[in-house]
This record gives sequence, structure tokens and C-alpha cells, in this order.
Amino acid sequence: MTYVVVLSKSELESIEKKLDAEQKLTKALRYSLRPVDSSPQLALVCSASDTTPKIYHLARIGMVIRPSGNQVGAVDKTITIDPLRSCNEPIDLTSEQGILRHLSSQTQKDVHQALNSAEDTTISRASTDELIKALRAHAPSMSYMLDWLIALGSPSKLDPGTAEDRAWQEQQDALGTLVRTADFPVSAVAAWNRPDNPNAPYLSGLIPEPSESSLIEHDARTTVSDPYQFLGIRDDPKFRCDLHVFAASDGRTLEVANVNATPVESRLGADMVYYHKQTNSFVLVQYKRLRTDRNLYVDKQFRSQLDRLGEIANLSSEPRTPDDWRLGTDPCFVKLAHWPTHRPNDPRQPADGMYLPLSYVRLLLEDDRITGRNGGKILGYDTIDRYMVTTQFTNLVQHGLCGTVGTTIEELRSIVESRAQQGHSVVVGIEHSNENARSRQNRSRARGKPPRRKGKKRSR
Repeated sequence: MTYVVVLSKSELESIEKKLDAEQKLTKALRYSLRPVDSSPQLALVCSASDTTPKIYHLARIGMVIRPSGNQVGAVDKTITIDPLRSCNEPIDLTSEQGILRHLSSQTQKDVHQALNSAEDTTISRASTDELIKALRAHAPSMSYMLDWLIALGSPSKLDPGTAEDRAWQEQQDALGTLVRTADFPVSAVAAWNRPDNPNAPYLSGLIPEPSESSLIEHDARTTVSDPYQFLGIRDDPKFRCDLHVFAASDGRTLEVANVNATPVESRLGADMVYYHKQTNSFVLVQYKRLRTDRNLYVDKQFRSQLDRLGEIANLSSEPRTPDDWRLGTDPCFVKLAHWPTHRPNDPRQPADGMYLPLSYVRLLLEDDRITGRNGGKILGYDTIDRYMVTTQFTNLVQHGLCGTVGTTIEELRSIVESRAQQGHSVVVGIEHSNENARSRQNRSRARGKPPRRKGKKRSR
């Protein structure tokens, strides 16, 4: 089904600035209008003219991610259309030249009833499918928007039982962590379709957001066969790189590359590398999957990987200015990540897991409390008492409190190339910004704060 919200032309004009800024809309509906399942549902926001008879236009389109909504009173619930995007131009639905004239009589009746209803309502799945087909045919500018929204509502499933899906799960989480760390909306990377090639990087299946105000532009996606114009890695046919460029309204950009150099069956896991160009600082996160019992059994390969992370950490210089100071000397982390077997694929949600600084992992391995019955070392939820989750980790990075000091872009290129050759899928993001330390910190702290109320100050 699809939600249909109708506003008068004047009502819509009065809230357009708010909708452009927030890109979402909350509406109250009858509780009986609940979907047959909990899957996301399309939503149409239409405007009604002040003329008689009324002419209806499709003004905005979006997705209700949680159609179950929140109950309000005994008979009502609220739903939130988020994301909600503006059509390039309002699309005529009901005039003599409107889209509805291309629909069957039954679908026309269904849509007309919804548009003329005294309250916001829904149309059937069959009517939705026919309307979408007509929009693609007669309003071609909407085709890519529809592709993005549909993929957003139903991203391809990932099966942890296959090597390629396990690899894509890790790369997906790395991409989401980069976007959160750089303070971009996760909705920008939430629409994804499975690539045809199982060896392809996760980024090759991303469907960028098509609107002008979006943080990914469709034309910004580049698949580079020469790896890379982006990182300057030497020409090697084994390398595959996909690139997306994010741009924020404040002038910041985030270039993200997803690099593979080995077949999926022989990969060692994913790496996330975040590099802040303004401060010449990076952090690296190596992913290690926990088993179904939420444990990792330490072996020689894992210890060898820790040694390699230690070599990377040694690239950091001593701090010379207050802005160079970090909480510690650990730029490298291990994420012990866990994907339950029946977890739905939602690119907006981080994978469960523990972020562990490299030096902390080494201390854990020397602790008898993580020794199993057979003398082996076990890392997992049952043996590790303290760890960071995604929010804690990203906050530290956003404020520049962890990461290397004085690492050049050339050193970063060398790290990415080496990690890919060793068998890792590397998801690397480079943030470009003109912010100083104070403005970067202020932006990070302001994120998520409620707006101040206007009015008189209270006397003290």
C-alpha cells in the first residue's frame, strides 16, 4: 500500500521551508490504516488547488520506514515520512492532461477516493504499482527518485552464509561508520542493490540520492578501473575501486573509495580508514567477525594481523601543537562485529560489536580471564568487560581525540594499497574541510541538540 497525504496549496506553501530543511513530515492517521507487514511503505504528499473542481498535484514523495507508527489515543497513530523529497516540479495528477488519465478505471477510482478523502488515507498495492509505472513513463524525471526510494525501503537481503554477503556486510558497516563520523546523514547510503559480480565492492551497489540538496549526487559515483585517480595507487588490473563523493552545504566533502584486490573467498575481512585531511590524521578499524556464539577464538593469523596494525600505528608523529593532542597513541582499532543470522539488512543501522584499541587488545591477550578451557584465548561478549560501541567511537574521532598525527596522503595511499594486497576489503574516506579545531568541535557538539525556544529570557 501507499500513504496519500493531501494538503491545500496554501497549507503546503506555508510549511515548504520547514519541509525543505527537515525533509520529513509527521501525520496522524486512523490506527486501522496499518499495513499487513512492517516493511517500509511509499508516501505521496499531494497539493489541492483552490479552484472548483480541485486539481491535485504530486508535490513530494517519500518513504514511511516504520509504518506501524506510534499510537496516539485509542483510535489514532502518527507516522513519519522520512525521507521526504520534493519533486522537481509538481506533477499534474487529475487535470485533463494529468497522469491519472493513463491509469485503469479501477486505479483512477482508488486514487480519486484517496485524494478526495476527508482524511489522509492509503491506496492499494495494485494501484501503487500502476501509478509508479505511469510516473516512470510520463514523468521521467521521477524514475531515479523512485528507484532510490524503493531501494531505500527494501535493500537487497544479505545472507551471512555466503562469502560475498559476509564481505558486503562488513563493507556496509564500514561505509555507515565513515558517514556517521564525517557527520553526514546515514540516509545518503541507505539505498543499495546487490551487485551482479560477487567480487565487486559494496559501494558498486549503492544507489545515490537524486535530489539537488542531497549529499550524494548521481553523477558523483565513479567506478575507476585505473586504481586510482582518487588514491594514486599504481596501475594494477587486480584492483577494483568504486568511488562516491559526498558534499555538504557547509563546504565539507567526503570522498569514499571501496577497494578490493583479491577474490572474495580469500579475503581476510574489511578495513575502515577515515582520514581528516585538514589535520593529516587517520584512524583504521579492522573488522573481525564473531561466531554465532559471539566469540572470536584467537589464532596465529589474528596475532599476525595485530602486528601489522602496530606497524601502521608507528606512522604517527609526536604532537607538536595543542590541536595534535590525542587521548592516546592508538590510531588502530579492532571491531569485533556480530551479525545475528536473521538480522534484517538495514544499511542505516550499525552492526553490533565492540571497538577495541590495539593496545587494549594486546593487554586482553595477556589476561588469564580470556583463556578458554583448552588454553586458547577467547575474545567476545563473555570475556571483555569494557569496550566502545559505534556512538562512542565516532564521537572520539569527530572531536579529533584519536587518530594519527602528521600522516601524509602519500602514506595513506601506501597503507590502502598494502592492505588491499594483503587481502582486505578497504573502505577509505577522506574528509576535506576548511574548519579549524574549534569550529569542527562546535559542529559536532551542535548535532542533535534541540533548537532553542524563542521568547524572553528568564530572570535569575
